[in-house]
Amino acid sequence: MNPYGKDFHRTRRPGKPSRPGGRQTTSATGSDRDGPAILYGWHTVTAALANPQRRIRSITATENAIRRLAEEKLALPVEPLLVKPDAIAARLPADAVHQGLLAEADPLPSPAIEDLKPVGIVLVLDQITDPHNVGAIFRSAAAFAVKAIVTTARHSPEATGVLAKSASGALEHVPLVTVTNLARGLAALKEIGFRVIGLDSAGSVALEAAGLAAPLALVLGAEGKGLRQLTRETCDAAARLVLPGAITSLNVSNAAALALYIATARSPAPT
Repeated sequence: MNPYGKDFHRTRRPGKPSRPGGRQTTSATGSDRDGPAILYGWHTVTAALANPQRRIRSITATENAIRRLAEEKLALPVEPLLVKPDAIAARLPADAVHQGLLAEADPLPSPAIEDLKPVGIVLVLDQITDPHNVGAIFRSAAAFAVKAIVTTARHSPEATGVLAKSASGALEHVPLVTVTNLARGLAALKEIGFRVIGLDSAGSVALEAAGLAAPLALVLGAEGKGLRQLTRETCDAAARLVLPGAITSLNVSNAAALALYIATARSPAPT
């Protein structure tokens, strides 16, 4: 059951064919999961430069970007390669906004789900494959101080390229936990104390009435399909978003932001 309404749609841009399982190519739009992360755009790259956990392999920049880096006194771990804007654009999708800055970096470490502390809110993504959506979810997660995002090793986009640009630096602030089997991952969260709530349009209660005490895991379903059956059955409860307007559907990244607002208001951080 689609938790975001029958009119739910993906944010994939027209003319961009989806890739099986959300995996990207080994070009600058993505990488092999063991290869470098491709980061482009000012906020994305400078957030990575400020993260001590992120090892930068190379920086490619235009003259204007290098001047701006110097003006803002940003320490560079490697000497940037000076290029014309077209040289960066040639490595990226046609509609990418790179702002004269591109970096290759090691992927960030992924903590084990069992190592998460039973505090606050985590988001769990059940086969959400669109990198624009996942990047926007990361950005909301960083804004609402989410402790981690949990996703599957398959049927999920890589933390690189379009996703990283859409996240606008949020990858550096929200740990990404990757699991092989989502149902077992949810069971592990429950075992360490998390209450697991799945967002589902057929949920028996509104989200705000679902018992949102932390530690809390909110589970969001795949584009167009919602939660898979086993995922739904593993949740402690299924809840729906209640919208008052004529349009009762939301894009998944918007639904994530609204759910986080509701959950944060109902389950404030301990003082």
